[in-house]
Amino acid sequence: MENKAIKYRLYPTAQQQELFARTFGCCRKVWNLMLEEKIAVWKSTGKIPEVTPARYKKEYPYLREVDSLALANVQLNLQAAFRNRFDASRKAKSGFPKFKSAKRSRKAYTTNNQKGTVAVKENAIRLPKVGMVKAVIHRRPLEGWELKSATISQESDGTYYASVLFEYEKAANTSEADPANAVGLDYASDGLYMDSNGKTGSQHKYYRESQKKLARAQRRLSRRQGSRKGESKSNNYRKQERKVNKIHRHIANQRKDTLHKTSAEIANQYDIVCVETLNMKSMANRGFGNGKAMYDNGYGMFLSMLEYKLAERNRYLVRVDRWYPSSQICHCCGKRHPEMKDLRIRIMQCECGLTMSRDQNAARNILQEGLRLLTETA
Repeated sequence: MENKAIKYRLYPTAQQQELFARTFGCCRKVWNLMLEEKIAVWKSTGKIPEVTPARYKKEYPYLREVDSLALANVQLNLQAAFRNRFDASRKAKSGFPKFKSAKRSRKAYTTNNQKGTVAVKENAIRLPKVGMVKAVIHRRPLEGWELKSATISQESDGTYYASVLFEYEKAANTSEADPANAVGLDYASDGLYMDSNGKTGSQHKYYRESQKKLARAQRRLSRRQGSRKGESKSNNYRKQERKVNKIHRHIANQRKDTLHKTSAEIANQYDIVCVETLNMKSMANRGFGNGKAMYDNGYGMFLSMLEYKLAERNRYLVRVDRWYPSSQICHCCGKRHPEMKDLRIRIMQCECGLTMSRDQNAARNILQEGLRLLTETA
């Protein structure tokens, strides 16, 4: 069985917005109460107790006004957070669970479908306690998809979304990947990537394109009452803050739209895609001098999209080790050129007669290495 989520834009009424806000707050309250009790017992006994949201409803009656499944999912999320922190079998442990803040925490909650309590209608979505919420149903689930849950969220610009999770049975893979229909991708800060055929990705730099507009909006925000520390925020400050957040959201949506289209095009065209496992966070530091371009590219998000799109089509994404010297090896004769460590050298010139862009040469080396790894694991 496989899972797939579809995200719909919601247009709740004022009364529904109020109920959403209460549910966000109650989920945050329950998380903090349970975390506080778990920490207190853990410090005194060394054991992590099992606590449920029901034990707090007598002391805090307003918890009964919201969806009980939303609170139950908070309990499951907190259990998963402790499991990720203390499970010895996990190679990469997460940090200790933190208390949620009303100012900084994400406004979202998850509810489960129980015999039709969550349903996608023609132009609305049914939710427990909330009822029918107007929505843009731009995409319908396919036949055989079973609705499992819905996550309601409010973005920083005030818009509401419902991410509806469906479960379906994945068809068996009856076709074999063709090594001749493969491509290698080398990361490029200018153009997202360079593939082994010499093609580049998106040339858009959405943050830089909207930087002047964003700077003007942020300057106006800095002049509103509430910009200074400890100063109460005026209505004009909150209005301008929503405008700033709306610009940020627009930039993010532009980037995601391009990455979705680019990754879908590659997944539809090739059976095998070979990429490098890069540490994007370390590459975005000051030492490389291209942090803003790195974040504006969204290359890590692009690889995540590419991975699940290829998996849906029963195709392969092969990750080559980051320490593989793809930029230093001539893909024709295999000779290594240590001088290519210098990023200022943009052309690979080899004694065998090869003259090629360093990025395309690296992409071809990534392709060769990825096909070798795929053959070994087959």
